[in-house]
Amino acid sequence: MTITARELNRATLGRQLLLAREPLSVPAGVRRVVALQAQHPASPYLALWNRLTDFTPAELDAAFAERAVVKATLMRITLHAVHAEDYPPFRAAMQPTLYASRLGARFAVCGLTPADAEELVPELLAFARAPRTSAEMQAWAEERLGAEKKDGGWWGLKAYAPLHHVPTDATWAFGHRPSFVAAGEGPAPVGRAVDAQALQTLILRYLAGFGPASIADVAQFALVRRTSVRTALQAMGETVEQLRGPDGSTLFDLPGAPRPPADVPAPPRLMAMWDSVLLAYADRSRVIPPEYRPLVIRRNGDVLPTLLVDGRVAGVWRSTADGIEATAFHPLSRADWDGLAAEAQSLTALLGDREAAVYSRYHHWWAKLPEGEVRVL
Repeated sequence: MTITARELNRATLGRQLLLAREPLSVPAGVRRVVALQAQHPASPYLALWNRLTDFTPAELDAAFAERAVVKATLMRITLHAVHAEDYPPFRAAMQPTLYASRLGARFAVCGLTPADAEELVPELLAFARAPRTSAEMQAWAEERLGAEKKDGGWWGLKAYAPLHHVPTDATWAFGHRPSFVAAGEGPAPVGRAVDAQALQTLILRYLAGFGPASIADVAQFALVRRTSVRTALQAMGETVEQLRGPDGSTLFDLPGAPRPPADVPAPPRLMAMWDSVLLAYADRSRVIPPEYRPLVIRRNGDVLPTLLVDGRVAGVWRSTADGIEATAFHPLSRADWDGLAAEAQSLTALLGDREAAVYSRYHHWWAKLPEGEVRVL
């Protein structure tokens, strides 16, 4: 079976709750979309506003406080918000990547080895059974490792050790100086061996939320080796099915997974910075026109808040004193602008309760954008 580019787009939007908002609880919504990029504290809130009917920030506050949804370093070695039940297999699947990325570099330069990490992690988790501020964790590292090794040691351990971020009284539940708590009572993962069962679980969850997808897409989403993904998919047998993509490549999906027709309407959306739908693929052309990719995904990794029109990136938006300013990279219809204006009105109300000038520190990118049609909505 061959799937067209537009059908692929609609499949992604449908599974990411972007064809229509759905009346789900916050934990159920997070479970459906698999993972919310949480590099900026506001982004999970805006992501759920785009996807859930009548979403209020207090619902996500409560889910974080109750640890029904947890924030931690996971896929692509970045912060994500995931359902609490998904964290253990996701973390186990990421073990080889975290081992390789965080037990070298600054960790090694200060004289520490992977063997040191395996000894330190249980002690760190015992200290973090109660919530600890970043300053307290750094003080622990200094006491345990000494002043010369504390910075590099804590740099490696804070991402390698299974730690959750602790919500505080910050505007979006988490500030820029995080607090931490041990993720669970069980033994911490060790070594760099692939946990085959955990990786299969991660792949199945990924396909449920982002499929159909290629081996390269799965590897990009999690930042795991393509050979490991290929081996896992081969081991799944008929648990997954294969499709032919628009370019002739092999895509994988769950049998019976929903794939809406190409002509299903896609309503406009004002997407959060770093929204997962923009980052979950090696081939991002299903959502981002290739000519717009360098405009919205900057070289330093910043991913700007985008306009989604007919299911694809059509421009960017930012919050200003006058309202939501939208910049379209190509001409939009009156109906498109009307739809974006309705979304902007809802978003303005959401931001007004928390942070009207959200993402303002990234406004410097607007000077580097090409000319486009600009409207304050």
